[in-house]
Amino acid sequence: MTHPARHHEEHHHGGHHHDGRHPALAGGSWRTAAQATLHCLTGCAVGEVLGMVVGTAAGLHNAATVVVSIALAFVFGYALTMRGVLRAGLPPRRALKVALAADTVSIAVMELIDNTVMVGVPGAMDAGLSDALFWVSLVLSLALAFVVTTPVDRWMIGRGKGHAVVHAYH
Repeated sequence: MTHPARHHEEHHHGGHHHDGRHPALAGGSWRTAAQATLHCLTGCAVGEVLGMVVGTAAGLHNAATVVVSIALAFVFGYALTMRGVLRAGLPPRRALKVALAADTVSIAVMELIDNTVMVGVPGAMDAGLSDALFWVSLVLSLALAFVVTTPVDRWMIGRGKGHAVVHAYH
């Protein structure tokens, strides 16, 4: 019996070429890059917001809050990608390798931008959860992370790296 993911890669199926490459990936289009970045940002944002909320609510020092946020952003970012490739039939170990290859650079860039903004906005890290400054700064930091990361993802996808490795399993 053919493995589901291998079967998907070997046959023309749902807009994919015989080699498993998605046609939109050939040139690393802006639309594809934006979709990949938004996918990655979804997992990152969940982890980032959860980390900021936990750190702020627990009264952690700013540096500890940033560390928790970054760690959770990577966990949730990878988990979101793994969920999709596991559904495609990949075994967990291979799914983790795909998620690491697909998302590491994107998440790292997002976290660099996001946390730089949060730390850089005066009072944002010290604001309470009921303070608009905290939430406005967080939304701004995530939006800016999206804008900066999209060209990075486009560059990587155009070279068959980053989120391009996931498209063989969609």
